Amino acid sequence: MRSFRRTPAAGSPADGSRTDLRDVLALAAALGVVGASFGALAAAADIPLPIIVGMSTIVFAGGSQFLAVAVVAAGGGALAAIVGGLLLNARHIPFGLAMAPVVADRPLGRVLGAHILIDEAVAFSRARGTGLRARRAFWACGISFFVMWNVGTVVGAVAGAAVPDPDSFGIDSAFPAALLALLLPGLRAADARRVGLGAAAVALAATPFLPPGLPVLAGLAGLALAGRARPATPATPGPPAPGPVTS
Repeated sequence: MRSFRRTPAAGSPADGSRTDLRDVLALAAALGVVGASFGALAAAADIPLPIIVGMSTIVFAGGSQFLAVAVVAAGGGALAAIVGGLLLNARHIPFGLAMAPVVADRPLGRVLGAHILIDEAVAFSRARGTGLRARRAFWACGISFFVMWNVGTVVGAVAGAAVPDPDSFGIDSAFPAALLALLLPGLRAADARRVGLGAAAVALAATPFLPPGLPVLAGLAGLALAGRARPATPATPGPPAPGPVTS
């Protein structure tokens, strides 16, 4: 008797979707841990729980949320935190332009997708091209990351009083480490390596002189090293095949 349940062949679309889902869940778990770190840090800065939850739900941008907590903890005002967050999130403008065809075809879908457009979702989906698989990867990332980030935020904020120094556990390093792991496959192309190294050099050189967030924007200067795409070289035709020998 034949079985109606078949194991998808390696390299098939179903196999790729299962692999993507596994990777998305692993990244979502890591993001939940980082969200817990944010919640604990925000609670340690005496930020009320409704504001902490509101930031993760409405803003949903880890870098700007950590920046806002740092500003408040240092005695800064709301204006400084807002301006810093806007500057840090300005990188999402080129992200949005590049990701619009992947996110959705209709304006409403793009508006909803813009709220879950974060670094990890962009890197994960861009590594899968621009087709249906990339779109599914983006929405799977965005939704699962949003849920896990907010769950982690609540858990961290509630348990924050029991952890004097969340950074002592090193969980803040999970955020950049996960992003670096996503970007490594894209560095196989020579132009991507030039852009990445150039952007890193500019950002590192600007770090001692610019406020937090601005060195990331300065790193966009690395795009000047991308160069122009080279047209494919047509294959050189070989010698004609010998014809039949006649006597």
